[in-house]
Amino acid sequence: MDSSEQEKVDGDIDVEKKKDKTANGYGGDGGEAKGTASSADKDSGDFYDVEIEKSNGEKEEKPPQESKEESTSISSKTEEFNDKEITIHSPKIFCNARNHYLPAIKSQAHLPKPDPPATPRVERSQSLSIAETMPSIGKYISDRSSSFSAAIVRRLSSWKEDNGDLVVKNDSLNLEVTEFHIPGVKVIVKLKSEAERLGLDLKGRISFFTRSNCRDCTAVRHFFREKGLIYVEINIDVFPKREKELIERTGSSQVPQIFFNEKWYGGLTALNELRNGGEMEVKLREMVGERCPEGAPAIPVYGVDDEEEEDDVLLETVRALRKTLPIQDRLIKMKMVKNCFSGVDLVEGIMDHLDRGRKKSVITAKLMAQKHFFHHVFGENEFEEGNHFYRFLEHEPFIMGCFNYRSSTNDSEPKPASFLADRLSKLMFAILEAYASDDRLHVNYSGIDRSEEFRRYLNVARDLQRVNMKLLSPSERLALFLNLHNAMAIHAVISIGHPEGVLDKRAFFNEFLYLVGGYPYSLNIILNGTLRRNRTSPYSFFRPFSKGDRRLELAPHKLNPLIHFGLCNGTRSSPAVRFFTADGVESELRCSAKEYFQRGAIQFNMEKRTVYLTRIIKWYNEDFGTEKDILKWVMKYLDSTQSGLLAHLLADDGHINIMYQDYDWSGNL
Repeated sequence: MDSSEQEKVDGDIDVEKKKDKTANGYGGDGGEAKGTASSADKDSGDFYDVEIEKSNGEKEEKPPQESKEESTSISSKTEEFNDKEITIHSPKIFCNARNHYLPAIKSQAHLPKPDPPATPRVERSQSLSIAETMPSIGKYISDRSSSFSAAIVRRLSSWKEDNGDLVVKNDSLNLEVTEFHIPGVKVIVKLKSEAERLGLDLKGRISFFTRSNCRDCTAVRHFFREKGLIYVEINIDVFPKREKELIERTGSSQVPQIFFNEKWYGGLTALNELRNGGEMEVKLREMVGERCPEGAPAIPVYGVDDEEEEDDVLLETVRALRKTLPIQDRLIKMKMVKNCFSGVDLVEGIMDHLDRGRKKSVITAKLMAQKHFFHHVFGENEFEEGNHFYRFLEHEPFIMGCFNYRSSTNDSEPKPASFLADRLSKLMFAILEAYASDDRLHVNYSGIDRSEEFRRYLNVARDLQRVNMKLLSPSERLALFLNLHNAMAIHAVISIGHPEGVLDKRAFFNEFLYLVGGYPYSLNIILNGTLRRNRTSPYSFFRPFSKGDRRLELAPHKLNPLIHFGLCNGTRSSPAVRFFTADGVESELRCSAKEYFQRGAIQFNMEKRTVYLTRIIKWYNEDFGTEKDILKWVMKYLDSTQSGLLAHLLADDGHINIMYQDYDWSGNL
């Protein structure tokens, strides 16, 4: 390649790479773990799919190498029409056969200018020229970049005249973004924020108190996000000590409560009046030059736990026994058992340490077993004095594989199971509100990993190690296991990634463990062992629990098929991630099933009399009954159109073909 060709290539290629701004882009880095402090630390909840399409609507397929080269050659441009900032995003081609598109973060890149000015000839050293060393690639990038840029410029120049190609998803000026489609590229129009539109440089602070899973709080949050206003959210379910401050400031614990600087304004009703009365601009102008005073609600402090741990009343005795008991490996029932001790030795150790009689020492030993300080090596009993052998919880062979276990077991006084179940659900609700899309089909796992909510959730997960699960009611237990499964799936994706191959799926579903109530639980054990009452998983011949396993005592009295539509494993084809409350778990499961089927989990071909169902039903068909029973069961959770089609097929008693859709194992990113 001669120097003139090199100059042409250098002039045509204009690639700009910018980092996503946290306040505007989903999945932005919130800096230090500030998951709830402000809208800039959270994701706006907007997800967009970027695809390159042919003019006839078909997706264009390219070889991986060409896709990689073209993704670096396409640049973008920003123009302004009135008060709208139009951002056209460069399509990116990914070489994943399963992922035809990925959620695109709102970009700040610019389109290439239609007529770039001539640049003076600049001599470049050969070491800096990729095109010189790879002439064929350079020429390809140049040609593709020029043709693509010209097509975008021509389309932009005529988009006002040709309104037939304009598809506006939402033309409200209050929304943060609007989308329209141009053949061959999807263009995202980013509207200016309220402060930018008014030319205001806000120095004050908007704060509001919220709770998890609150509709009014969600409405307030969406309003400020749509306006593009930075705010500080104080979730009193995440930061319980701030509830006292809320009551002192407003005289009530009701949420949401909004503050402009230190001035209390009111809740959702007051915000609607402010918006409908056109006074929002006045309120914002009041905050332009006035910095937030010290009397305003403070930004939440991260890394400080609100709850104090209390040592177990038996901890001193347990620590003494750990040091004095003859713990050793023994051959018991033709099996080598490691790190065990006899029941007789335990009773005598308690007698020596507490200076008690044998009868009281046996009672103390049983209380230790109930609190899961130790277990029988074969699970035969809780504790009996005699020729039985036991092992401390930290010496169990599964303990090092538990992801809620740290360097030692949690020896604090076990918290009530109902309190931990409620705390877990509220924290996970807060995580979804901050780091999932509105339909909960896409999750920002990297944002969750850095968040304060997730850090506090991990502390709750650690508190589950010795909790007494038997004290929960059936509905509380059902909600807890559903929530625990979905929370563990999020934790597993963060820790070991989405499952892709066979070995990944085994590690994800069977080897990612939590220590709960003294026993190990995996995603497979929660689903097939507990919720499905010890039934085999798909393509397996073994039940999760052996005879006499104490975890089976926590299973529901009756299997509920709806559980399959309340469990999310972090894949695209699984139900949307959600969490449940103990009081409304049954109705919430019904809503989850209806939502899943309306999302495409059932489809029809009336000519071929074929029904296409989600593969989840095929995997767990014994939970739903025969094929005809399955269709009758499914009908209860369909919308009117789907229900009518299925009823038409069932009416004449003719044969109905049931086929199952493919399952997309790619991640719900």
